Amino acid sequence: MAEDPSQLEVARRLIADAQHIVVLTGAGISTDSGIPDFRGPQGLWTRNPEAEKASNIHNWVSDPGLRRSAWQSRLAAVDRPAPRPNAGHRALVDLERAGRLDLIVTQNVDGLHAEAGSSRARLVEIHGTSREAMCLDCGRRFPMTEVLDRVRDGENDPACAVCGGLLKSATISFGQSLVEADLDRAAAAARAADLLLAVGSTLSVYPIAGMVPIASAAGARVVIVNGGATEFDDIADAVVRGSISETLPALVR
Repeated sequence: MAEDPSQLEVARRLIADAQHIVVLTGAGISTDSGIPDFRGPQGLWTRNPEAEKASNIHNWVSDPGLRRSAWQSRLAAVDRPAPRPNAGHRALVDLERAGRLDLIVTQNVDGLHAEAGSSRARLVEIHGTSREAMCLDCGRRFPMTEVLDRVRDGENDPACAVCGGLLKSATISFGQSLVEADLDRAAAAARAADLLLAVGSTLSVYPIAGMVPIASAAGARVVIVNGGATEFDDIADAVVRGSISETLPALVR
């Protein structure tokens, strides 16, 4: 579906009129930063099924070989140029600085919203962050760079430096529960919003995709910006297709 000029204009007007905007972002906002999605034709899990296995907490805990392979893959990624925030991330910073953005809830773990300048106070990383590691036993967190330095120095399966427990990235894996306080905050923000802006998500991952019908039922307008169809196109007030790094800045300008 190509960009529809009428939908662009409707979306631009709705965003301009809103004063309490809540944003839900998915992998699509980061693809123009060079981060692949997961299940697309060139997705991370499509090209590397082992990476999907490592995203299951039960596999991570039970398979030392998988952990060693995953740490080595993560170390190899550090040697490649780091992804940088793109114009889509920065457009949301502009919206926040204009005083009209209440909260960003992101499904991404890449940390690019914060790097772009989004306030931590207005950011919920609902699936955690890959920029930290955490101990599954004591809960302590460590900068991912410190843990990867240990892998580089020969620790194939680094343990917690405090209690000796299992370490993994501070992301929510399959089989782990989301943080209840984050879910509550996201739902409350959706109910209080006058506009929900969904960006770069197919809106098929629950429970967080439920923010869209929650906001709509509470009277908020819904604008969806994505490269393809989503689960909630039928209840949106405007649906915009196209490159997010090009389209989003034009919508919030």
